[in-house]
Amino acid sequence: MIRVAIVDDQPLFTDGLGRIVGAQEGMEVVGVAHDGESGVKICVELRPDVILMDINMPIMDGVTATGKIRDLLPDAKILILTVHADDVHVFQGIKAGATGYLLKDCTPEDLSRAIKTVHAGDTIMAPEIARKMLLAFEEADPEQPEAPSLTRRELDIVTAFARGRGNKQIARDLSISEKTVRNHVSNIYKKLHVYDRTQAVLYAIREGLIETDDLEEK
Repeated sequence: MIRVAIVDDQPLFTDGLGRIVGAQEGMEVVGVAHDGESGVKICVELRPDVILMDINMPIMDGVTATGKIRDLLPDAKILILTVHADDVHVFQGIKAGATGYLLKDCTPEDLSRAIKTVHAGDTIMAPEIARKMLLAFEEADPEQPEAPSLTRRELDIVTAFARGRGNKQIARDLSISEKTVRNHVSNIYKKLHVYDRTQAVLYAIREGLIETDDLEEK
């Protein structure tokens, strides 16, 4: 059972979100808070498996709450839900330790998949947000050194990262073993000089190794 906490200042939204999560097989809502400070408290007390975090809240915003929770619970899986892909706090949330980013208008299926993805230790990011980050990277550093080459299989795996796939699903989709997937992941990290899946996806998009259209579900 995946234990989920919801931190959002809109009671109607948290109620609807709670109903969606509760309707998913193998998930339950164990706590709800309506501001960042209370969110930190319930997460430390309840230690949920996945935390759904709003950004703009009273008393303490979601980015600050994310940082505090990660300081107190280093293994916390925090999935930030935001209204707009161009929210100015997106980068700050990632730096604070968010495990993933979704838009609030995502489907129940997208939300369920995202919760399962971050619970499994993977990262996930809405395609719209990934595109926004790509543009910001280009504006900040338009001249990049030549990108290292990835094999076709490695590109397939990075694209799967962007779609929120875990190792087990990637192995099934590509008809290879999970051990082979792990070996490819290790090689990808070494080639791109990154340390996690979010960094690998953002690097690959920035360098044109994969197209942002590839982030859409197929």
